[in-house]
Amino acid sequence: MKPLVKDPLITIEQLAGELTDPQQLQKALDSPGEIEGESQADVVLSQLSQKLMRVLRKAEHKAAIDPKLNDTLVKLHESCEVEPKSLHRNLRQLGPQGTAQFLRQHVGLLRQVSEIKAAVSTDYRPIISEHDDALAERAQSYGKHQRPEDYLDSFKHFVDQQLNQSAALAVVVKRPRDLTRAQLKEVKMLLDGEGYSEANLQSAVRQQSNQDKAASIIGHIRRAALGEALQPFEQRVAQAMDRIYTRHNWQPNQRKWLERLAEQLVF
Repeated sequence: MKPLVKDPLITIEQLAGELTDPQQLQKALDSPGEIEGESQADVVLSQLSQKLMRVLRKAEHKAAIDPKLNDTLVKLHESCEVEPKSLHRNLRQLGPQGTAQFLRQHVGLLRQVSEIKAAVSTDYRPIISEHDDALAERAQSYGKHQRPEDYLDSFKHFVDQQLNQSAALAVVVKRPRDLTRAQLKEVKMLLDGEGYSEANLQSAVRQQSNQDKAASIIGHIRRAALGEALQPFEQRVAQAMDRIYTRHNWQPNQRKWLERLAEQLVF
């Protein structure tokens, strides 16, 4: 039998850091492991795999009664293109170097796993007080930014920095009509990895302006880069459909199909 994780206090983030740091990875690859033919990098990967397996399997069981946790698992599946319950096996098959590359490509994975780990059980959030609870304050935090305006300023700065580095992001700003589904997914993964999710951006705009505009991630990016006013996605679709309706004298059946297409877009 292979030994279990030796240090129960070592975190998933620490183990991942040992693999993604080029110097630490090379040192681990050059160091012998616990059995013949195995390197220390294999040992680190084994520990990471075991910890991920425990967290994600427990999450799979609890997700059936926890819709929010289930949504987080679905997002993890979409971003990594690997079923969460199979992620540990996938990493073992990739090996230490393949896993290092996988983690660099999916920068938001560790943050998503951390959220799942915090939600699955009180094993990771032990009870430290038996006192009665009292609500002292209700506020939303945006990571290292406490105020929504600071969070939005940080988002604008990040978009400005990344415009020359991310081709997909540049398409959103300069040629949104040419944006492909693959590029949109790339943009979402880039932003999610830095903590700029569509939900957080929506919340920050709502708190700053006291207006609830359910704009798409594309709208938030163009607002940050160009100062373009936010428009709810439904409103953008309605405007586009109005232009289509006026270009041709549609038959009643054709008009009905166009209306159905519009309904599907905003569903």
